[in-house]
Amino acid sequence: MKALVLAAGHGTRIATASGGVPKPLIPVGGRAVVLRTLEWLAGAGIRDVWINLHHRADEIRAALGNGSRLGLNISYAFEPEILGTAGAFRALTHEFPDTALVVYGDNLISFDLAQFVAAHRKSKARATIALFDPERHANSRIAGGRVVLDNRSRVTSFMEGASSEGLVNAGVYLLEPAFASAIRPGFQDFGRDVLPAELAHGDVCGYLMDSAGYCLGLDTPESLRNAEALITTKQIVLT
Repeated sequence: MKALVLAAGHGTRIATASGGVPKPLIPVGGRAVVLRTLEWLAGAGIRDVWINLHHRADEIRAALGNGSRLGLNISYAFEPEILGTAGAFRALTHEFPDTALVVYGDNLISFDLAQFVAAHRKSKARATIALFDPERHANSRIAGGRVVLDNRSRVTSFMEGASSEGLVNAGVYLLEPAFASAIRPGFQDFGRDVLPAELAHGDVCGYLMDSAGYCLGLDTPESLRNAEALITTKQIVLT
């Protein structure tokens, strides 16, 4: 299985706390967040990774290289105009002839990927969203897309940035090649544009990560402080 790590964003909201580095290179627990993401993927057996780039692309490419020191084969896709999270996947569909793993590169995240893949295969859905429970899983307390599931784990409601109750989008997806047909050309975002529109087809599933999993979104200075506090107090232990 190949993975797409999304790393093209400007990181405007966290700029005052970024220390002058691009958002994916912000250190968390002393190590760049995107490096931790890549190590997580490598530890799960992923070997081929695509990374989309736009803002300060050269710095990110220089920091990560070809991935060999991580046991990965990294390829890059530069976007002259940013395409959005879903637009990036659409542009690279030809590189993902089988199930694709899509990961937001600015989240510090960990859970059992093998269980996630098994649940996706069993559901036969075109798309499966990894989810966390904000009351049970360690998180940085930043708003995320809120998701409601039925008793078959099909997504029945998806609201981006909602403050209502529900499970939270962890920014990790398993997508079948056919899902690209649901993405229109141009700028498209999974949370705001594509996933809510797909619910009518009943072909999007959710997967609640295992109890040891965590998701630390790093979109704002406050969320970065919250993440560092969880690490400092050992509420999560980084490897």
